[in-house]
Amino acid sequence: MSRIGNTPVNIPEGVAVTVSKDNVVTVKGPRGELSQAVDQAIKVNVEGNEVKLERTGEQRSQKALHGLYRALINNMVVGVSEGYKIIQELVGVGYKASHNGQVLELALGYSHNIFFEIPKEVKLETVTERGKNPAIVLESHDKQLIGQVAAKIRSLRKPEPYKGKGVIYRGEVIRKKAGKAAAAK
Repeated sequence: MSRIGNTPVNIPEGVAVTVSKDNVVTVKGPRGELSQAVDQAIKVNVEGNEVKLERTGEQRSQKALHGLYRALINNMVVGVSEGYKIIQELVGVGYKASHNGQVLELALGYSHNIFFEIPKEVKLETVTERGKNPAIVLESHDKQLIGQVAAKIRSLRKPEPYKGKGVIYRGEVIRKKAGKAAAAK
């Protein structure tokens, strides 16, 4: 029994969920529109202001897909109604972030600046305050896309455990290592 798969997805006011004949779920809301193709082993029912998912069999793969598609549909409903926001900080001396339209310019300690183009579905903002680390604010209605963009930005300079420098998510704690012990006398 899948606890996640059996839990219905509540549809807030202003959001419309439709299921086509070829099992494609489309969610429309105030922040945008998202679609997801659902496997034929999972049946999607829209009843009132709830979406319920049922599986056609009891195979292990169907049980796995049951919870997966329920979570994906829930992420789409939350995305088009509330949206998602990810804040990343640049920790390191001389690390800077600025943007021109949808192009993010990063100075991350390399010999050259990095220019990274952000998809148009993601709203980009850079914040630089005196005495604080530069921050990159990403907002979107698509959780998968915003997570992928944030992971790509983080991969440009991953946080390292000795000095704690790199691109981190706000609130993330980097476990620091001691490094080399002092030389024996």
